[in-house]
Amino acid sequence: MKHLRYFAALSRHRHFGRAAQACAISQPALSVQMKELEAILGAPLIERSARQIRLTRLGEALAERAEDILRAVDEIEDLARSAHDMMAGRLRIGVIPTIAPYLLPALIKHLSQRFPGLDLRPREAVTQTLIQELLDMRLDMGIVALPVSEPALHEEVLFDEEFMLVRPDTDADKPVPRAETLREMRLLLLEEGHCFRDQALSFCNIGQATPRDLMEGSTLATLVQMVGVGIGVTLIPEMAVATETSSAAVSVARLPEPRPKRRIGMVWRKTSPLAPHLAGIAAALRAMHDTGEIGGRMAA
Repeated sequence: MKHLRYFAALSRHRHFGRAAQACAISQPALSVQMKELEAILGAPLIERSARQIRLTRLGEALAERAEDILRAVDEIEDLARSAHDMMAGRLRIGVIPTIAPYLLPALIKHLSQRFPGLDLRPREAVTQTLIQELLDMRLDMGIVALPVSEPALHEEVLFDEEFMLVRPDTDADKPVPRAETLREMRLLLLEEGHCFRDQALSFCNIGQATPRDLMEGSTLATLVQMVGVGIGVTLIPEMAVATETSSAAVSVARLPEPRPKRRIGMVWRKTSPLAPHLAGIAAALRAMHDTGEIGGRMAA
């Protein structure tokens, strides 16, 4: 099974370095494992070159079967875990980047205290990646912005949160602009691939923006710091305000009605044997939000 997991990672990434990183082992160790698997099977699986790898015909056939075998084994493990009254063993949690830093610490602390035998495996990635990994059974649950509209996944609503306007602190006394005014300002947004970017563009009714009008950053922290030095304005989720604005020369304001917001939720496979336990985690997250432990809300 160890060999198959390593080979499946290599077949997905087609790169020893990236596959080794995904498996949390060194590249030389992964190479040794692949040579052992080829020795066990008595035939080559990989064509190696200086720049890339290719799978042999046997390698391509094995890659497809390996994924099916690993999914079946994961299902057996999930069935065994679901038989216990308390969760134990591995729990693979995927969270999008605009939620992970602000929710994961409290969630991990809560789960570790409630289920001491739980082996938490958090992963941060954009929504599209998390959804695919859920479908491939490489994750047990995801925390994302809803809806994801994937028929194979169950969506559980956790809470709604508003988008907050971040401006230079010199603008603190100015009237808060409406959406149509934001379109005329230099708006800083996350780079493509983040659902929060798409939600912000939708609120401002911005389609194709020119580079002069729209600037991008890779993290919310970068955007806020750029605002602090006077480059423009940005929108961030309310749960990020306390963390990201504490060290920047910025002011934060609520936007006029109708205020933009997003719906945060949990998703998991409808067929997952862990569904009852995951529903319990969702209920705990809702309670943590209601008490202000996560998703801290600003005064109106």
